[in-house]
Amino acid sequence: MMMLDKVSFRGVVAAIALALLSAATASPSRAQTAIKFTLDWKFEGPAAPFLVALDKGFFKAEGLDVTIDTAGGSLEPINRVAAGTYDMGFGDINSLIKFRDANPGAPIRAVYMVYNKPAFSIVGRKSRGVARPKDLEGKKLGAPPPDGAFAQWPIFTQANGIDAAKVSIVSVGFPVREPMLASGEVDAITGFSFSSYINLKDRGVPADDITLLLMADYGVNLYGNAIFVNPKFAAEKPEAVRGFLRAFTKGLHETVKSPAAAVDSVIKRNDVAKKDVEIERLHMALRDNMVTPEVKANGFGGIDMGRMEKAIEQIALTYTFKNPKPKPQDVFDASYLPDAGARKLN
Repeated sequence: MMMLDKVSFRGVVAAIALALLSAATASPSRAQTAIKFTLDWKFEGPAAPFLVALDKGFFKAEGLDVTIDTAGGSLEPINRVAAGTYDMGFGDINSLIKFRDANPGAPIRAVYMVYNKPAFSIVGRKSRGVARPKDLEGKKLGAPPPDGAFAQWPIFTQANGIDAAKVSIVSVGFPVREPMLASGEVDAITGFSFSSYINLKDRGVPADDITLLLMADYGVNLYGNAIFVNPKFAAEKPEAVRGFLRAFTKGLHETVKSPAAAVDSVIKRNDVAKKDVEIERLHMALRDNMVTPEVKANGFGGIDMGRMEKAIEQIALTYTFKNPKPKPQDVFDASYLPDAGARKLN
C-alpha cells in the first residue's frame, strides 16, 4: 500500500475536518421539520400564545419550521387538516366530533385543549329587549351558518327552555354580524364572547347596553377550542407534534405572564388591530376560557375524560350520531402532551 506523505496526510485531515464542520453546520437546517398550522380566525388577542411561541423561537428550538395562517371560522381549520393541506390546526372540538362522525375516514384527534371553557355566546343588546335567554323569543338572532357558537344553539335552547320556533334566525356573514347588531337589524347574535363583545364596543355600542350570555354559564357544558393534528402527519412525525405542543405551552405561559407584551406579536401581523382592544380581548379569553379553575388545578392542555364523556352525551341531545357515539379517547389523544410539570401554571 502506498504511504501518504505528510503534505497529503494533512490535506486529508483538513478535508475531513471541513466536511465534519459543514455537516454540523448544515444539520440544524436539515433537522427543521416543516409544520403548516391553521388558526380558526384572524390574528387577534387570543391567538397570541401561538405567535409568541413563533416570535420567541420556541418552535425553532424544537427543530420546527412553523407557519401560521388565519382562517374564516370553526369549520375551515378542520377541513384543512382533514384534507392534509395543513398538518395541525386550532378549532372547536365539538365541531370536530361531529366532523369525525360524518367523515369516519378522517379520524382527526385533538391533542391539546386550549379553551377549557368554550367562548360560545349569545350577545344581545338590552335596548333591544335582550337581557336573559328567554328574551330571545320573538327576536331576531343573527348567526353565521358555520359559526361554532351557532352550532350549540339547539343545546342552548333546550337547556334554557327557549321555544326555538319563536326565534327568527337570520343567516349572516361573519363580517356583518356585529355591524347588524350595532345598527339594530338583529336583536342578538351568536359568536365567541371575546370577539363579538369587544367588536361591538369598538363600534361604539355602550358596554352597559351589551348583554353577554356565555353559553357555558347557561347549561352548555362543553369543552372549547383545541389543537388537532392530521393522523398521517402524527403517525409519521410524532416527535414533531410533541415538540409543537412543548413550544406552544411555553408561548402560553409567556402570554399569561405578560398579556400586553404578548399582544405585540398579534399587532405586527394585523394592520387594523388596536393594541388596547386586543389586550382586552386577550384578557377575556384568558379569564373565561384558558385559565379556568380546572386549569389552575390540573395545568394546561389536558381534559377530564369524565367531563368529556358528559359533553359527548350533551352533543347527542341535539345531534344524531350516524355511527356509535365516540369515547373520549377516540377524539382526544393525551399521549403527545408535555409532562405535567411543564403544563402547570407558574
